Amino acid sequence: MEMFRTIVCPVDFSDASYAALETAQGLARHFGGELIVIHVVEPIPPVPVDTDGSMRFDVFQYEDELMTSADRLLQETMAERLTDDVKTRLVVVGGVPWEEVVRVAAEENAGLLVIATHGRAGWKHLLFGSVTEKVIRVAPCPVLVIRAPKDSETPPEHDQASG
Repeated sequence: MEMFRTIVCPVDFSDASYAALETAQGLARHFGGELIVIHVVEPIPPVPVDTDGSMRFDVFQYEDELMTSADRLLQETMAERLTDDVKTRLVVVGGVPWEEVVRVAAEENAGLLVIATHGRAGWKHLLFGSVTEKVIRVAPCPVLVIRAPKDSETPPEHDQASG
């Protein structure tokens, strides 16, 4: 099918996102499409400022290091998890995860977005929301949601790009 020529799959380095990645890669292989793997680095919260107005550390340098580190980790992890028989592009961006996933899918004219859900419920879902839920609501293309494997662990600091 022509509509699945470009498949976008967000990865947050959790087992759930790897399950979605495996599905996305299989679909890209089956349809002869390109797989775009995206990782979103979330913005740094406001930084305390000294009374003289100076920052206690260089936020911009830290953000650059986060982006570089995320890019390196994505390259290494995908080298282990992806096969050479699927055309793949890796994208690391900074921003609000659900917004960036939707933006990249729209810019790339994606035919399908494959995303994981961690299956949170109760207060965690209310407090943190769901990246996946937000992506589903505004995605510019069909969304295939892959449920986290029952034994998977969500990184405690992540509800990033695969909700």
